[in-house]
Amino acid sequence: MDQDRMDDDRGDEDEVDELVADWRRERPELDVSSLEIWSRISRLAAILVKERARAYAEHDLTVWEFDVLSALRKLGAPYSASVGHLIRDNHVTSGTMTNRLDRLAGRGMITRHADPHDLRSRTIELTPLGLERVDAAIESLVAVESRMLDGLAVDRDQLVRQLRVLLTVRREGPR
Repeated sequence: MDQDRMDDDRGDEDEVDELVADWRRERPELDVSSLEIWSRISRLAAILVKERARAYAEHDLTVWEFDVLSALRKLGAPYSASVGHLIRDNHVTSGTMTNRLDRLAGRGMITRHADPHDLRSRTIELTPLGLERVDAAIESLVAVESRMLDGLAVDRDQLVRQLRVLLTVRREGPR
């Protein structure tokens, strides 16, 4: 790396640089370069969680409310699904989903209907209020996340491909 680039990089140091420098000083035999990536990803994830919650809150939604409503919204009209589908999409237990659906129904964001194909089951459908809220929230979310990427001097398509590889490898399990 040339000296000008090194000088430029020093002006952009963050808390991870300090963390890595400390470990390099204390354990010079250890390759801690992975901390430079994963510690930043971890910190960015925490920031993202807060920013997402804030974007949803602007529309009087919690994170879990957005998750349930968006599971219905992204299916397209008539924005309905079985409880089982919502459980799978949201990765929660049936008891948790029942509680969430009760609360969303109480807020007027969903309705429940008997499933004509299985009288033991219910179909969950977005109400106009639920549709309005989830649409407004996704717009805020996309705007916030886009702003978080402003100034990133890297090809986004390439970054997406690299992150996809990381995620796919991790899903396959430890090596």
